[in-house]
Amino acid sequence: MAIVRYDAGISSISGALSKPKNDGQHTCEKMLLATHRTAATTSNQCNRIYLREPVKRSTALTQREHQIRNRFIGVAAMIQERSHDLSKITTDQQTFLAQKNQPGGAKTMKQWYWRVCGEEWDQKHQ
Repeated sequence: MAIVRYDAGISSISGALSKPKNDGQHTCEKMLLATHRTAATTSNQCNRIYLREPVKRSTALTQREHQIRNRFIGVAAMIQERSHDLSKITTDQQTFLAQKNQPGGAKTMKQWYWRVCGEEWDQKHQ
């Protein structure tokens, strides 16, 4: 097993270190993924590095998956438009702040936008 020693100031590495690209350039076909385990154990070996091969889907998308993807695309576009609409920004911020500390309230503005625009999308398309 290889041992990785980190330079001063780096305690751990976690996440995708290298991802395969689909832009036609030369690159590795596998993803290099590092994980850092934070669970309390007696072992000091808490870093792992994996090579993950690309996964090819064996079945076609179902109708439900198409609907979910289309909803995501539509709601994301509505959020983009609404968050840049100067006539709604002040009202949206006030509405967000009013519900933020309520039970079940959205804790971030982005979460609030997803909730509001998602409900609007569902009303228009059902």
